[in-house]
Amino acid sequence: MDTFRTAAYEDFRTAYDAALHQWPGPPGARMIPTPYGLTRVNSTGPAGAPPLVLLPGGGTSSLVWGACLRAGLARERRVHAVDLVGEPGMSVPAEGRSLRTAADLAEWLDAVLDGLGLGEGEGVVELGGYSYGGWIAAHYAAQRPERLRRLVLLDPTQVFTGLRPGYVARALPMLLRPTPERIRSFLAWETGGAPLDPAWLRVRTAAAGFPATRPVTGARPVPGVGAGADVPLLAVFAGAARCHSAARAARAAAAIPGAVVDVLPGISHHALPFTGAVEVVEAVGRWLA
Repeated sequence: MDTFRTAAYEDFRTAYDAALHQWPGPPGARMIPTPYGLTRVNSTGPAGAPPLVLLPGGGTSSLVWGACLRAGLARERRVHAVDLVGEPGMSVPAEGRSLRTAADLAEWLDAVLDGLGLGEGEGVVELGGYSYGGWIAAHYAAQRPERLRRLVLLDPTQVFTGLRPGYVARALPMLLRPTPERIRSFLAWETGGAPLDPAWLRVRTAAAGFPATRPVTGARPVPGVGAGADVPLLAVFAGAARCHSAARAARAAAAIPGAVVDVLPGISHHALPFTGAVEVVEAVGRWLA
């Protein structure tokens, strides 16, 4: 992050703190040591309530959950929202050791859960992930099912179906040379101009100069089979997503025994945590109850 400690970093930090200030709570923040660096976790909700650990999408940070939290996601859960190491946020990658594989991600998340006091082998953790965070969460469920009580996937990418080529082509300029203008233009295209959380959008555009790291990629995880077959699954899809076919993804998820699947019509992938916040919280609340 050293190359980002400039006026651009200060702008990002100011926007980050302002968005976090809008969370219900007030939230508690901690930096958890892991083999891959310090991981920032923002927590809110009743102390002693069942833990719900949330992973964000790529480039979005833990602040992507703000609208869902204001809609009541932490009313009956102690929510721990994580900044991914190497992605925009307050986590600090370790020097000389990068996340490269799904096994690395599992080792990293082990350390995060341990740092939160959610002990190994207790099956007490409800783990949720949105977009790329859903890919990470699904891989973790396959590798560490004994640590999880339930799995919540919100429009996960590269889990139940692949990305549409047109979406990838539209995203590439923003990914290769991000600027605030390109980020806003891409989000407006994918969401159809839907209103997004202004505080989060300031954080997202302020991250345009964030040091780029290559995200971990690999095979699609297969929830509901093998080691992860005993982890109950809720999958919620954005019906108007342009990144993939929500109908195809929902059919694949529904084929998993015991899975609960919901499709929210008229909501796009990048608008899901914002304009779909109330529907997401209702769907998650019904299932966790």
